[in-house]
Amino acid sequence: MNQIVKALEETKVFYVATVEGDQPRVRPFGAVMEYGGRIYFSTNNTKNVYHQMRKNPKVEICGCKPDGTWVRVTGRLVRDDNDGARAAMLEKMPELKSMYRVGDGKFEVLFLEDAEATLYSMTDTPKKIAG
Repeated sequence: MNQIVKALEETKVFYVATVEGDQPRVRPFGAVMEYGGRIYFSTNNTKNVYHQMRKNPKVEICGCKPDGTWVRVTGRLVRDDNDGARAAMLEKMPELKSMYRVGDGKFEVLFLEDAEATLYSMTDTPKKIAG
């Protein structure tokens, strides 16, 4: 399994930072998966976060694991018009099925390109983790 996906899954909830104009925006996410060797996230194309990601695809993601370590991930999100990836996300995160379906015109999947991730703790040296 992709170590970045594993680390984000272990946080349960992670926070995605985008930019709107000159104002940073941060919000919680929980949907992440590996599909076709890529790290995928999902959102709704009517949300501000989606429009922010499309205008400036560079994001930073941070989440804290139960053991107190935290992961920071940077990269560039790329929209993927792939119904296979959408279906896989719905299977991976069944709670999304109450809001979305493949082909509904609003459910979007995006993959992270040029991902870099580091695992931090209060006591150890930061460690790069592979995607």
